[in-house]
Amino acid sequence: MSDLLSTVRDRLSSTWHTARDRIAGAMPESSGIDARTVSIVVGVLFVLFVVYYPVGMILNNNVEDDLTLAPAAQYDIPGGSKAVAMAATIVARDADHWLPNAPFWHPAAALDNAPNFQLGTIYAVSRFVLELGDYIGRVRGSSAIDPNLDKAVGLLKYDGRTWYWGQGNIIPKPKAESQYREAVEYLELYNRDVAAGKSTYDKRADSLIAFLDRVAADLGSASAELDARAQAGGGYLNFQADDVFYNAKGKLYGYYLILSALGQDFDVIIKEKQAGESWTAMLTSLRTGAAMNPLIVVNGDPDSMTMPSHLRAVGFPLLRARIQMRELADILQK
Repeated sequence: MSDLLSTVRDRLSSTWHTARDRIAGAMPESSGIDARTVSIVVGVLFVLFVVYYPVGMILNNNVEDDLTLAPAAQYDIPGGSKAVAMAATIVARDADHWLPNAPFWHPAAALDNAPNFQLGTIYAVSRFVLELGDYIGRVRGSSAIDPNLDKAVGLLKYDGRTWYWGQGNIIPKPKAESQYREAVEYLELYNRDVAAGKSTYDKRADSLIAFLDRVAADLGSASAELDARAQAGGGYLNFQADDVFYNAKGKLYGYYLILSALGQDFDVIIKEKQAGESWTAMLTSLRTGAAMNPLIVVNGDPDSMTMPSHLRAVGFPLLRARIQMRELADILQK
């Protein structure tokens, strides 16, 4: 190992000295720029392009797909909803290391896997909060939406790629992560009100069916995106395939965690309807897709021996979960 480190160090040193000498040699003598200034400039460029960006990309390219994630203690309020606590936990975690809106000087700006995964995850959470406000969080859908949920829904719809500038805007906009952190505050307030009996969290079979129908529809859209990109082919050279793959993986991950927690909230209903085995099977399918993490996303033919189709591979558990959600909806209606 020490020999390897010595070799790397010597090569980096050689590269730096070569670059410095060439730049110094290219400077006209009348420029007034001395060798020390050249060394400083070369040193800055060397650190920027050889150390800062590559190392920074490696450190930031972390797909946070912890399938054992549990609700954080501050959001897991006794008497409140486990699913709401999980939603707040996911959003708070991702907002603290939000990548999709990284400005060009940030190493994460050149990444695509982790940012697309985060966008997919946040989308799944926002879908849950939206349906929470429309169904579970109000009485039979006829009462007014809870004000805290209403604010959380609007904040989670915020474009995750928004930084201060960069969306064609002249006037600075709030960063996406600031909006998401504010949404977490409203989710926590709502969950505290649920625990105190001040807000509605209606655990009814028809509310759960409505949410499953919405998730199934969303997974259908994700499947269509996977299929469209898969048909484009390209093998190892389709550089958009990993974007679609990780976005779908993020949705599966988000829905897996939310539905796992939602199963605890609706445990009585699921047992009454004898839907426990079907619920577990659906979670297994979601977990299988969310756990996929190929070293390189390949978009080959379905029957290829050397270039697997990772898009179709993740699409299988996705479609299986979608079918199981339809089956669950039928069981819960009986």
